[in-house]
Amino acid sequence: MSRLFGTLMLFASLLAAGCDSAAPAPQNATPTTPAAPTAAAPAAQPASRGIIGVSLLTLDNPFFRVIGDNITAEGKRSGYETIVVSADGNVSKQHDQLKDFIVKKVAAIVLSPAESKSIVPAIQEANKAGIPVFTVDIPCNEPNVKIVSQIATDNEGGGRDGGLLMIEALGAEAGGKVGVLHAQSRESARLRVKGFKSVLDEHNAKHPGKFEVVAIVEGDGAKEVGYTATLDMMQAHPEITGIFAINDPSALGARTALEKLGKADNVKIIGFDGQPDGKKAILEGKIFGDPIQHPDVMGVEVVKAIVKQQNGETPEPRLQLPTERYRKAEAEKEAKAMKTPAPS
Repeated sequence: MSRLFGTLMLFASLLAAGCDSAAPAPQNATPTTPAAPTAAAPAAQPASRGIIGVSLLTLDNPFFRVIGDNITAEGKRSGYETIVVSADGNVSKQHDQLKDFIVKKVAAIVLSPAESKSIVPAIQEANKAGIPVFTVDIPCNEPNVKIVSQIATDNEGGGRDGGLLMIEALGAEAGGKVGVLHAQSRESARLRVKGFKSVLDEHNAKHPGKFEVVAIVEGDGAKEVGYTATLDMMQAHPEITGIFAINDPSALGARTALEKLGKADNVKIIGFDGQPDGKKAILEGKIFGDPIQHPDVMGVEVVKAIVKQQNGETPEPRLQLPTERYRKAEAEKEAKAMKTPAPS
């Protein structure tokens, strides 16, 4: 009987297989799906090195935004998270920002001082906490602070370029009366004005009396302040035929003031920076020229210095980047190159 039962069961199973070779899967079984194509492995991310705390003079000025953006991008490539904040030209605010970085135990602090002397106590607090401090664009050369590396334009050399542009604009033989829009709380501006005046002095040593700086007024590196300061300066010194502004925003403010006074064609303006708005004004003939600097390079170089320091190497204590003289001819060449399609 048992042998017969086994034979019948075998026959039944063979019959079922023959009649339903595509039997449905049990309800609780997981359906089989085609294997998904293997995705390319993501690029390996660098090991985290910590946070770079960045306090810049202002983020209203595009120049400093470029510095901040490049610190962020280069920092990410090197394994750093970056916090970028604006001091808005306020030393007390910047001091609080540095204290916050210290509390966060950042790997490094980068700052462009709102005022080099007044920020000393905040830098000393970072020094005491063992956090390396770097400056970008605006140096701090005060005693009793430790700055690992200072990355900046050669501001005095840039000021000399500004002086050469002014001589070119007014004519070496003709000369003229000159006004300066300063930002006296900033060491970078002090160096620019120093370089500018030194070139005019050197020229006057060979050609006495050709150039005279008749007014130095506070423009604060801002378009609105530069506008008002230029109106006042031109009222006091209507004989001025040249204005040197320590950056593009104040130069653009000066241009607007001269247009209001009807003197835009009679006064040559030399700016400083080479920001997009400044270059556009040069292309349009509203500003004669700029010593241009490279904020993108500054941002990259300060991160390289941080990496070196964290790797136990010694970065350059001072890296000064040269400026280039930029006039309408250079602006036209650049504009033409931008319109020319890249070779395929």
